[in-house]
Parts: sequence; C-alpha cells; structure tokens
Amino acid sequence: MPLKELLDKNREWAAKVRAEDPQFFKRLSQLQAPKYLWIGCSDSRVPANQITGLEPGEVFVHRNVANVVVHTDLNCLSTIQYAVDVLKVEHILVVGHYGCGGVHAALTGTRVGLVDNWLRHVNDVAQKHSPMLAEVELEALRHARLCELNVVEQVVNVCQTTIVQDAWARGQQLSVHAWVYSLLDGRVRELGMGVDSPEELPIAYNLAMTHIRGKLKDEA
Repeated sequence: MPLKELLDKNREWAAKVRAEDPQFFKRLSQLQAPKYLWIGCSDSRVPANQITGLEPGEVFVHRNVANVVVHTDLNCLSTIQYAVDVLKVEHILVVGHYGCGGVHAALTGTRVGLVDNWLRHVNDVAQKHSPMLAEVELEALRHARLCELNVVEQVVNVCQTTIVQDAWARGQQLSVHAWVYSLLDGRVRELGMGVDSPEELPIAYNLAMTHIRGKLKDEA
C-alpha cells in the first residue's frame, strides 16, 4: 500500500472519530492515565488496544520480538519505570501469543539473522523447561507450550526488576499477570499467574507450572 493511501486513511479515520465524538481528541491530548501496561510481541497481528477493547490512552504499551523482558534492556525497563512510577499503572500484562514466529525460531533453531541474539533469551527458557517440552510429541503443541512458558518466565523477570520491587516495598498497588493470545479465535487466556507482592511470586510461578502441566495431560 503506497504511503499516500495510509495518509488518506488517517484523514478518513480522524474525520470519522471527530464526527462521532467531537471532544475525543481534545480529551486524549489532555490526559494519559492508563491503568495497564501491556508488554507484548511486535507481531502486527497482536494490537493491544483492539484485543482488549480499550480506547487510546487506556493502555501503555511496550512491544518487542517474542515479548521478552531482559534486565539489561533499558528500552523495556524505561517503559516499565515510567508506567509504574509516573503513570501509576495498577496492572502489568505480559502477553504472548500462540504462533509466535520468534518463539518458533528459538524452538527449532532456525536462524533468522541478528534477532537470533535476542531470541537467545527464549532459547534459555526452552532449555530450562526441556523435560516438559520433551513430553509433547507434536511440534505445534510444543510451540504453544513454549509460548506459554516464555510468558511465565518473562513475568518472573518483570517481578524481579528493581522498579517493581521498589513499588511493592512502598506499598504501591501493582500486579503482574501472564496472558497468552490466540490468533485463531481472538481470545486471551490467563496462565494462572498473577503476582501482587514478592512473597507471592514463587507461589504464583508454581501455580502457572501446574496449570501448563495440566494442559499437557489434557492434550496427551
């Protein structure tokens, strides 16, 4: 699609929004007060606002390949810090998706270029949970399980950041959740992991592992 068509579509969209709600852009320009930080995959098929049915301004978003949270990634950490310390979000949603190309590349060892170095973090998740993944014969199901396991491990990483730890220490209301989105039906699945404090992290982690193992038994 030529860029001119994108600009034309933007003008049409802006005019339609103004016609339906003349004060929409004025309200949007005056305040950003989201309750949610969405940490998701860069995949173009996974737009945070549309999936959750939220309006612009209601969800703060960080996206990267395979929804990875790394303690040396200042881009991701800066987003989390701004969301928690400045915007005072109440929920951090780490959202993976079934069919993730980055997770599949890590699972199968497919080389895709520079991003292979980034996906090394997903490889580490696969190695950590290799016994569980080995229980699954079909590659498609192994792929789905690794998508889920990757989300759970990234939630752990979020909870262990100094930003979230400090927020909990000062009594700020903040919870971190593990979700996975299905491209097949547009539904979000919870992975049984919601964390409200440092003490809850190991309990929530074990519950998530139990949840995923239960799914494995159901599919066997």
